[in-house]
Amino acid sequence: MRVLTYTDKSFHDDLAAFCRGAIVTKEIADSVRTILEDVRNRGDEAISYFAAKFDGAKLAPRAFRVKESEIAGARKRLRPADQKAIESSLAAVIAFNQRGLPKDWSARNPHGAEVGEMYHPIRRVGLYVPGGQVPLVSTVLMTAPLAKIAGCPEVAAFTPSNAEGRIADGLLAALDLSGVTEIYRIGGVQAVGAMAYGTVTLRAVDKIFGPGNAYVCEAKRQVFGTVGVDSLPGPSEVMLVVDESADLEFAAADLLAQAEHGSGREKIYLVATSQALVEEIKTQLHLQVKALPRSGKIAPVLSHGLLAMVVPSLDQAVEIANYVAPEHLQLLVEEAEQTALSRRITTAGAIMLGNMTPTALGDFAAGPSHVLPTGRAGRFFSGLRVTDFMRRTSVMRYDRPSVKKASTVVAAFASMEQLEAHGRSVALRVRG
Repeated sequence: MRVLTYTDKSFHDDLAAFCRGAIVTKEIADSVRTILEDVRNRGDEAISYFAAKFDGAKLAPRAFRVKESEIAGARKRLRPADQKAIESSLAAVIAFNQRGLPKDWSARNPHGAEVGEMYHPIRRVGLYVPGGQVPLVSTVLMTAPLAKIAGCPEVAAFTPSNAEGRIADGLLAALDLSGVTEIYRIGGVQAVGAMAYGTVTLRAVDKIFGPGNAYVCEAKRQVFGTVGVDSLPGPSEVMLVVDESADLEFAAADLLAQAEHGSGREKIYLVATSQALVEEIKTQLHLQVKALPRSGKIAPVLSHGLLAMVVPSLDQAVEIANYVAPEHLQLLVEEAEQTALSRRITTAGAIMLGNMTPTALGDFAAGPSHVLPTGRAGRFFSGLRVTDFMRRTSVMRYDRPSVKKASTVVAAFASMEQLEAHGRSVALRVRG
């Protein structure tokens, strides 16, 4: 763990340098570009090649799609307690996100014309669900139900298999319970390429959703424009802001929870109002990590991906949070400060208030989607919501009186922009 003190002259430069560590390297960008180009050129053949290379799975194109019998088998094998948990999370996600479903509207503008907006679901969407060693069952529930609420007619899910071509039962069951039956055992950059470009076997989508590792995130960035992408959610991030009211055992547990993803590219931030708090949390980290089964994955993240910062007051914590734009932000501060701070911090993906609200609740159970921007993209992206699965069309209807009111405005702009035909097209409607 590295510790910075806000009053140090190099503080802002050191923080900026740490944040830049989330930027993908040229090697990653070049590797992604090569894979995408291969998928574009060789299609199914490239998909099979990369599935074997990266996942150890020998997949012929006819085996890309998961059969209905496999999905049914996964549902049957699912433990009742796991199904109950999936159903509970699903209900919370649906209840939260139904509130965000937009409505068409119409009104009269200052000219008296009818104007408004119509919303339509995106016709075909692709969901990327990380799998492999850590099958993210919860990611299914944070993406698929939103597509269904929006009314997307076609939803295709892509997730990597193991070497035997199997996908975790919980993941398949969650997709089934969410209403998704078009499922492909394909992951990594090649899945993003398949969704963007299509192959003989795999139809391209209109927009790609879901988090992934640094390679998947970079692939989404590179295919943007060919297809839409939700945002750029990459390796996990969390920032904890703690003062003397924080439960430091809880704080350490929450830092370890995010480090547990174990890709080595996680970014963990601790902002504390005293050096003593940092030292106590460090002690807790050493005590707790020993009992965790993934301690071998966690240790490198704590060594290289954890930055602690000591600030004179919570005002500086606000400044830091707005600069970092963390994926998850936990405010373990006095209750009287929580709401005020949350209103001043305007770039976080999700904010968890108080000692009793760990990020894990947002990951699995609370309702808002855990698909959130990382790598400072929270400055311009928001967390996933239903409207991301929809597109908006504006509508206008003028009649002769309203055209007449607007005609002088059009004439002025046509003159300023030297677009005579624009002005004439309106003038013709009001002549005489």
